[in-house]
Amino acid sequence: MNFKTAAALFILSFPICNSAYAQAKDSLVDFKPHGSFWGLAFGDFAFKPDADTVGDGLGRGANQYSRMPKNSRLFQFRRVYLGYNYDITPKFSAEVLLAAEDNIYPGSVGNQTNNGDVLADNRFSPFLKLINIRWKNIYKGADLVFGQVATPAFPLLVEGTWGYRSIEKTSSDLRRTPSFDQGITLQGKLGKEGKYGYNLMVGNGTGAVPEGDAFQWFYGDVWAKLFDKKLIIDLYQDYQKMDWTPIVDGETGSFHHDRNMTKLFVAYTVPKLTVGFEAFTNTLMGDIEASSLNKSYYRTTVATSLSVFARGRIYKDMLGFFVRYDNFDPSHKIKDVTNDSRIISYVALSTRYDPTTKEQFATCGLDFTPTPNVHIMPNFWISTYDCALSSKDYGLNIKASGVKGTDAVFRLTVNYMFGKK
Repeated sequence: MNFKTAAALFILSFPICNSAYAQAKDSLVDFKPHGSFWGLAFGDFAFKPDADTVGDGLGRGANQYSRMPKNSRLFQFRRVYLGYNYDITPKFSAEVLLAAEDNIYPGSVGNQTNNGDVLADNRFSPFLKLINIRWKNIYKGADLVFGQVATPAFPLLVEGTWGYRSIEKTSSDLRRTPSFDQGITLQGKLGKEGKYGYNLMVGNGTGAVPEGDAFQWFYGDVWAKLFDKKLIIDLYQDYQKMDWTPIVDGETGSFHHDRNMTKLFVAYTVPKLTVGFEAFTNTLMGDIEASSLNKSYYRTTVATSLSVFARGRIYKDMLGFFVRYDNFDPSHKIKDVTNDSRIISYVALSTRYDPTTKEQFATCGLDFTPTPNVHIMPNFWISTYDCALSSKDYGLNIKASGVKGTDAVFRLTVNYMFGKK
């Protein structure tokens, strides 16, 4: 290309570049930073006709009704949100969310045990759940988010498809896989219609609590909406080191303690009916600390969960229904411990994955919606527990020696939102 040709092309392209610059400049001139408040709350009147007598609120029966005695009655908010979203420029936005949540285990009257969002005087108290800044379209179809944000373990695609967080968390969220965390996240969509997407994150793995070790949590999620977006498929994977110490001696071995979860969510949704399932396998290496007379041994367990659900409309947008069943089995490979004649006792380091107890959860109810964003839901909530070990294993130091238990609750749940569609 000679000089005259190059000069001609430069002159011809100048109006185009100038026009693009002018449009971008005009968009910035027309843009005014703006923000909005929004809020959400849900709570219940609850009556508990049956109570597990073995549960300690940690491994067995780790739910908001653990430790509540039989025939308890209460009014309780289980979640209160106050959020603010602010568009700084067309390319940057910020988010902040205060939350007070349901990590409360009421005991007998006058003897409450609070492990969650409460002050010393037992008053409900908010904490900073989300605070982040989003760089939109950092490259085509992708946003970069820095700060405390919802994790790939908790995509709105899954939560929104189930649609009833006010009734219960998803199965992985119940086991405290972080639904929010502090770190850096890349979120993107592929294709013109946004049928495919991904969500990648590196975070502390501690939620709203500051990092306390040298290990990060790695999250990855890919999803697709097929057949006119009626079929939803979401595949999730994570990994975290929790402890990593050198070999103590040849017999005890090193304490290599980590976890990794693989989770699949599939749903089919049409306007009047949605059905789906969420299944995960979580491998916890070195999560069982087993003891002999003078040694400690670290053993690996595997936990699985299958959650199936359906929801739909009965009458227009005013009356709907929902039903769900979960089966959680953390006892895979526990026989490697109980069949070892040297071991006299053991303890699970991750209390939400105590391999002694299998759990089944079920719920069903109706959803009366007198106006958009207001839901009144009579529902039944039940969680049952069963010992995973046989009678020959009872010589070990275990908490749930064959005893079955049930936490059952009748509720009238109210859920409302403002400032958001």
